[in-house]
Amino acid sequence: MTQSTLKTAVVYHSGYGHTKRLAEVVAEGASALLIAIDAEGNISQDAWDALDDADAIIFGSPTYMGGPSWQFKKFADTSSKPWFEEKWKHKVFGGFTNSASVNGDKLNTLQYFALLAGQHGGVWVSLAMKPANVKASKRDDLNRMGSYIGPMAQCDADAAPNEMSQGDLETARLYGVRVAEIASRFAPAQTA
Repeated sequence: MTQSTLKTAVVYHSGYGHTKRLAEVVAEGASALLIAIDAEGNISQDAWDALDDADAIIFGSPTYMGGPSWQFKKFADTSSKPWFEEKWKHKVFGGFTNSASVNGDKLNTLQYFALLAGQHGGVWVSLAMKPANVKASKRDDLNRMGSYIGPMAQCDADAAPNEMSQGDLETARLYGVRVAEIASRFAPAQTA
């Protein structure tokens, strides 16, 4: 299966535009459909159908108060409908997050996503990128947050989305590429 025939969806909530920017670069890397969770925690029926039909689903949310936004949690709770029918079983999953603080408890958000994927019977894709953790490391290096489970980004609370670290954005884009690559190994071969 090629990346062009692979169906990948990035479903995300963004409060201030930073997570939206990450979602866009993840989707670019994965050649994925973007599905925005609205301010009330909802997505359309067409979006639910696209998730059911996808080979891979990538979750995204800012980290607020040590976990995903309440809008993402509402989406996750509503995903009990496809869970009950095992519609997402055997899909490939990934996830990413952003916060204003360097730590910001982002790991909790990624663990939440991995657990949600596990509850759906899915396969989680790790970042597979070594961290930038030496004295010579810079703000725009790849994986400067040192994550292994999925991309983490940091943007100061008073910074606009266009001021995000290029290293964080490129880390997210490369993760989208990786999720699509792994999903292509699991997806059934397409016959003409």
